[in-house]
Amino acid sequence: MTSLMLLVAGLLAMPFRAIGHDWRTASREPTGIAPVPAFHPEAVVQVYAARAYSWRGTFGVHSWFAVKAKDAEDFTVYEVIGWRARWGQSVVAVSNRPPDGRWFGNEPEIIADLRGPEAEALIPRIDAAARNYPYADEYTVWPGPNSNTFIAHLARAVPELRVDLPPTAIGKDYLPGGAPFAAAPSGTGYQLSLLGLIGVMAGIEEGLEINILGLTFGIDPKDLAIKLPGVGSVGFNRSN
Repeated sequence: MTSLMLLVAGLLAMPFRAIGHDWRTASREPTGIAPVPAFHPEAVVQVYAARAYSWRGTFGVHSWFAVKAKDAEDFTVYEVIGWRARWGQSVVAVSNRPPDGRWFGNEPEIIADLRGPEAEALIPRIDAAARNYPYADEYTVWPGPNSNTFIAHLARAVPELRVDLPPTAIGKDYLPGGAPFAAAPSGTGYQLSLLGLIGVMAGIEEGLEINILGLTFGIDPKDLAIKLPGVGSVGFNRSN
């Protein structure tokens, strides 16, 4: 009964959190959870996720990579922004925006964080994977390819980061080239997927996930959590 109440409460709350602001005035201000380059000279690689803007935030998140080389003064953010396709631009955006900036009012969370020499070694591979993204001229909100398809693509290029994308990252199961089989984004397992519409994933980091029409259900023994569409991971060690 408690789990059912949490699910209902979460679904009722999300629309107000996702669409209660105008995109032109919605905050993009940093939230203070990213390391400040002036005080953290070491290399940093992080992955963030925040509720998507408008009605999409009811069901899913927008995710992005943020990297900072050793002694760099700024972070470089890698993400996919769909509206760029309308202007004939690549949907892949590379910028120096604040890595922990709100996504049109929605607060982000860090879902992966690596620092030091290990992070430094990953940065060139992340950049190369971003520039070789196979859907740079395409964007589809559902089932993909979208911003989460891009982040899953980058994550597979750096399995050392063990990125466990939240179940609300709709589009992460849209596999490159329409292939039905691939490594899980964390690099700790594998997945089968039919164009992101139906599939299954099993991995040490992800646990067991079942994707039905882009909605993810699953269990995560590592984090003692269950995965629910719209809500995310709910459990003792992790919550989205």
